[in-house]
Amino acid sequence: MGIGRDIGLQRRHTHPPRSVGAQPGPHLAVLQPSLTVSGASIDTTPMKPDFVGATWSGNRRFGVSRRRVGGSIQRKTDPPRPARAGDRGTFSVALARCPFICENIACRRRHREAPLSSEAPRHPKPSNGHHAPGAATTIMPKLDEIDLSQIDLYRQGFPHHVFDTLREEAPVWWHPPSPGTEATEEGFWVLSRHTDIQAADRDTETFSAGDGPTLVASMPGSALMITHMDGPRHVRLRKLISAGFTPRMTKRLEDQARGWAIRIIEDALERETVNFVQDVAYQLPMHMIADIVGIPIEDREYIFNIVNDMLTCSDPEHPIPAEKGQDLMREIFSYGASLSEAKRAQPVDDVWSLLTAAEIEGEDGEFSRLQSVELDGFFVLLAAAGSETTRSAIAGGLQALLERPDQFAALRANPGLMKTATDEILRWTSPVAYFRRTVTRDTEFGGVKMVEGDRISLWYPSGNRDSAAFDDPYQFDVTRSGNEHIAFGGGGPHFCLGANLARREITIMFEELLARVSDFELVGDLKYGVQGIGNPITVALKELPIRMKR
Repeated sequence: MGIGRDIGLQRRHTHPPRSVGAQPGPHLAVLQPSLTVSGASIDTTPMKPDFVGATWSGNRRFGVSRRRVGGSIQRKTDPPRPARAGDRGTFSVALARCPFICENIACRRRHREAPLSSEAPRHPKPSNGHHAPGAATTIMPKLDEIDLSQIDLYRQGFPHHVFDTLREEAPVWWHPPSPGTEATEEGFWVLSRHTDIQAADRDTETFSAGDGPTLVASMPGSALMITHMDGPRHVRLRKLISAGFTPRMTKRLEDQARGWAIRIIEDALERETVNFVQDVAYQLPMHMIADIVGIPIEDREYIFNIVNDMLTCSDPEHPIPAEKGQDLMREIFSYGASLSEAKRAQPVDDVWSLLTAAEIEGEDGEFSRLQSVELDGFFVLLAAAGSETTRSAIAGGLQALLERPDQFAALRANPGLMKTATDEILRWTSPVAYFRRTVTRDTEFGGVKMVEGDRISLWYPSGNRDSAAFDDPYQFDVTRSGNEHIAFGGGGPHFCLGANLARREITIMFEELLARVSDFELVGDLKYGVQGIGNPITVALKELPIRMKR
C-alpha cells in the first residue's frame, strides 16, 4: 500500500486532475523494474545521484522593513493588520497569503478587454503576448494608473502592455502602497528591463533573498527554506539537492521522460476532449519530479491533487477557506514525514533518500540531519515548483503554436528546430511572474536611490519582451537564435535548479506531440489564472480545451 494510505490520508478533491499511471501498485523506486509504453521504456530502476558534501553556515536576515511615506523612509513598527471581513481565505501560520486573487476568465483570442485608460493609444503594441498576431492595439496606461495588485490586469494573461510603459518611462519604478492586499500595503520597487533584472538577480550582496521570494510575509520557519537564503548556506544546500538535476542526470532521465510523454499523449488521444493543461501538460513534470524524489506511483494522484489544490488556493470556482488551506499543508507535511521515515528504513537512490540521510554542518561546526521544517520546505518546493512552471510553459507553448500555423508548420517540417523552439516557448510564456528581493544596504540602482530594507520585484516576463534584448520581442519565432531569455531567472546563485529538466520535458513533450498528433482543435474558451502557494506567482493558462486527433 502507498504511504498516503498507510497514514490514513483520504480526502475529497474539489477538482482532481486526471493522473496517468496513478493506479495502486508497488512502490515505484523499490519494486517496479520498468514500465513499457508503446515501444518506449520508462526506466524505474533506482537512480544514483552524485552526493555532494554540504556544510551549513548562518544567513543574514533582514527583519526590519521600511515604509515609504511622503517621499521619506520610515521604519515599520506597526503590528500585523488583523483579518478584515471579506478577506479571502489565507493559509495563516502554515502558508503565506496568495499575493493576488486567482481568477478564471474567458480568453478573447483576437482582442483585449477595455483598456485601463480611455485616452487614445500612446504606444500601440501587439497583444499581451498570449494572443495571435494582428490583435487589436492596446491603450497604454499612465504611470499613475498602474496598480499591479488589480486582478483585472491579469484577466487575459500577463499584462505586457503595462510593462511596456514601465520599461519605456520608468524601468526602475516605485510602486506606491496600495491598500487591500498584503503584497502591496507597503510600496516596492519594480524592475522591468532585461539588463536590470539580470544585474539584481546576480548581486545577492545587495539584493537578498533572505526575506523570501514573494511580496507577502513569509511563513514562520521559512528562513530554513532554500528559497529564503543566500551565501554559503544556500550554496551548500543547493549543491545537496542539485545532484538530481545535473545535465548528466537529466540526460539519464530522457528515456524515462519520453516514456511518460508517450503514455500521457496516448491516454489523451483515447478521450474525445481534454483540458490540455491538466490532462497533458501537468502530467509529465509531476511524474518526473515524483520519479526523482521517489514518490511511489500509487501515491501520486493523492499528491497531485493536494498540490493542485494548493496552487489554486484562491480560485473562485473552487474556493478553499483558510482552515482548508491549513489542512492541505498539514497533509502534505505529514506525507513528507512518512516518506522520510520510509526512505530512512529502506533507502534507495533517489533524491529523498539523499536528503533524509544527509548531515549538514551547523554554525557551531557540528553536523546534523536536516530539520523537519527544512524537509517540509524541500518537499513542497519540489512537488510544486517542480511541476507548476513547466506545466505552464508546455500549455502556453501549444497555445502559441496553435495561434501561429506557420510556426507550427515550420516545426513539423523540421523537428530539428525543437531546441530553439523550446527556448522560444520559455521566453514567450515566462511562467514565473516575479521574484522579490530585499535591499541589504543603501545603494543607487538604475539611476534611483534605494535604502536598506526596501523591497524590489523582478518581473521576468517583462524582461523577456524587452526590445533592447530581443529583436521583434512580440514575434513568436521557433527559429530565434541567441535567445538569452530569463524564464529561469536572471542568472546567479538563484538560477532555477530544474532548468535542465524543464527544457528536456518541454522538448520531449512537443517531439512526441508532433509525432503522434496530426491535428489539434480548440473546442472551448481558454481560461487564465494567477496561481501560487506563497511561492513566486505564475500567470498562466488554466484551461485549454482541445480535441486531439491521430
